Amino acid sequence: MAQVLVVDDSATVRNEVSDFLTKNGFPNTTANDGRDGLEKLKADKDIRLVISDVNMPNMDGLTMVEKIRGELGNKSVNIIMLTTESDSRMKARGKSAGVKGWIVKPFKGDGLVGNLKKLVGS
Repeated sequence: MAQVLVVDDSATVRNEVSDFLTKNGFPNTTANDGRDGLEKLKADKDIRLVISDVNMPNMDGLTMVEKIRGELGNKSVNIIMLTTESDSRMKARGKSAGVKGWIVKPFKGDGLVGNLKKLVGS
């Protein structure tokens, strides 16, 4: 039922991004780490976009992306990383795994609405 999955171990960030998405008409759900995100994505086939942190316990965001593309074979969901991580090696790993965008925190969503609509197919 959700179009967007927000994955972040910080409840503050999850809520901020989720509230922004809701206010802008994007049905969404949240997950508290990569493992939880992977399970939510498996359970909800309507998810078109994942917005994920990189550094999280249990399973980091890039490992989650690799599992989405590899184990799940899901090549259609768009993935954006929202993180404080700016290391070029991390970005390269994300790009090779199929990440569509890299946003450095703090989250400022107002300029993203048009791009988000394109990514979810609205």
